[in-house]
Amino acid sequence: MQEKGNISIHTENIFPIIKKFLYSDNEIFLRELVSNAVDATQKLKRLSSLGEFNGDTDGLQVEIKVDADRKTITISDQGIGMTAEEIKKYINQVAFSGATEFMEKFKEAKDAKEIIGKFGLGFYSAFMVADKVEINTLSYQQGAQPARWICDGSTEFEITDGDRATRGTEITLYINEESEEFLEESKLRGILNKYCQFLPVPIKFGTRTEREPDGEDEEGKPKFKEVTVDDIINNTAPIWTKAPGELSDEDYLNFYRELYPFSEEPLFWIHLNVDYPFNLTGVLYFPKIKNELELQRNKIKLFSRQVFITDEVKDIVPEFLMLLHGVIDSPDIPLNVSRSFLQADGNVKKINNYVTRKVADKLSELFKTDRKSFEEKWADIGLFVKYGMISEEKFYDKAKDFVLLENVNKEFFTLEEYHNKTKDLQTDKEGNVVYLYSNDPARQHSFIQGAEKRGYDVLLMNSPLDNHFIGQMESKLEKVRMKRVDADVVDKLIEKEEKIESILSEDQSKMVKDLFDKAINKPMMDVEVTGLSPDELPVTVTMDEFMRRMKEMAKTGGGMMNFYGSMPDKYKVSVNGNHKLIQLMLNSKDEATQQQLARQAFDLALLSQGMLTGADLTEFVNRSVALIGQN
Repeated sequence: MQEKGNISIHTENIFPIIKKFLYSDNEIFLRELVSNAVDATQKLKRLSSLGEFNGDTDGLQVEIKVDADRKTITISDQGIGMTAEEIKKYINQVAFSGATEFMEKFKEAKDAKEIIGKFGLGFYSAFMVADKVEINTLSYQQGAQPARWICDGSTEFEITDGDRATRGTEITLYINEESEEFLEESKLRGILNKYCQFLPVPIKFGTRTEREPDGEDEEGKPKFKEVTVDDIINNTAPIWTKAPGELSDEDYLNFYRELYPFSEEPLFWIHLNVDYPFNLTGVLYFPKIKNELELQRNKIKLFSRQVFITDEVKDIVPEFLMLLHGVIDSPDIPLNVSRSFLQADGNVKKINNYVTRKVADKLSELFKTDRKSFEEKWADIGLFVKYGMISEEKFYDKAKDFVLLENVNKEFFTLEEYHNKTKDLQTDKEGNVVYLYSNDPARQHSFIQGAEKRGYDVLLMNSPLDNHFIGQMESKLEKVRMKRVDADVVDKLIEKEEKIESILSEDQSKMVKDLFDKAINKPMMDVEVTGLSPDELPVTVTMDEFMRRMKEMAKTGGGMMNFYGSMPDKYKVSVNGNHKLIQLMLNSKDEATQQQLARQAFDLALLSQGMLTGADLTEFVNRSVALIGQN
């Protein structure tokens, strides 16, 4: 038998299009060809289960061989094979899926949808790396004759009698000069590990040596010998293909180590398993993220029937869960012809919503069943929860019941618990409950101490997302205001009806303000003299809560926030008119001494905020030494 002809296509110059546009990465040729071989093998198994094939199906595998001398790569299987007529139908009609007819024939059979069987453009990815491709195949059908198909990358092909003696298909790629890197065994192994690590049929790539018991030596100690075995590079039954009831915690941990061998062990995991209204399985792990938002991304691997597709899953997984690790496998995810990019589809949104709900349900369950453990993990969990609440309204609705607020004393509260804790003492004269917080307890210690003397509680808000989370809390919680503990003197953070009056007269207040203005001599420092408790510091330097928050958000937000980020820093210098130091200044008749005391008090305020540096710090130290010497 010999036949020549033209491949049936509907677009001129299909091969340049395949090479340059349909596929984003030429290494996926191996994924496509191995996947097709696996499909052919699974079809045979399916036919056997349906009674359509009575031959042996034990030990089926796909094998990849490379011959650097001949410059060939060969992918062979023991699947259903093809007749010459099927080659014409499935291979020569570009983009025709061999699965279509197969599925139609067996559509009433249970689980027939599990068969991929995509010949067509997937097969033609071979010409991205090969000058010539040869198929040598023998169909499973009784009495079938072997057939050979050869094509040099043009639209012309040749079919002749083949010489394959066993059922299945062997595809040989004659690698072109530009693609000889694929003749390196290490290169192919890397691609196979990336795309074929979890295919459901054993994939053989060469051999390896193993040690096996070989009796005992003269002293009765066990002996071993080295044996050569097939090198099967894949795990055919990864845990996401199994029911959760079949798996132990150690199974999940071992799989995580297999995926991420150099990572710390995860906090916990979620097993996904749904078959309506879409098919999806997978396992998502919560890693230890150490307050990092960017470094951990692209750790979720997307599969389609155990074939790796991509780790770019931003449409499948909500943005806030991109920090998770693990795998998602779904045959219902719409892909373009190269299987490399997701396409807009209703199922994508449904899957996105499902994953969000499952994560929220898991977190809620953990909180309710073991709150102590939940609190212990909060440093890692909190970033996910806050990110989700900020970015997903549906997630917020669920998470508001288990999100935790932590105070500087390492105590945890739900939103409701914290409101009940603070509402009596921390309600201002306008009826707002004021939540005080610190983003740096060590630096803001004196302010925290001042608040705690009043009986106030101070939250810890130091994660990368807390500026945004604080804004959301104010918008969602009725009559709640958030103020950083160093945003003002404590009595003005939560203003009450009763007010401490300054003992200074109007003229004395003006005199003190003038003294400090001259001593400080910095236009960004706005001095005000106010009445505070005599126990408070003589001078406090603060930045307005709104302005400081806008500036901090500008560092990460961009857009309109940049307006605030470009504005110069301005601070309020609150002088406590009731402090004895102010009286000492007023009683002194020496203006130089007054200026010195004013500057010293101001520098102490800066020092408490970590704002005294450089020449100003040196001057402060020298001045302090001089003052000590005077006494």
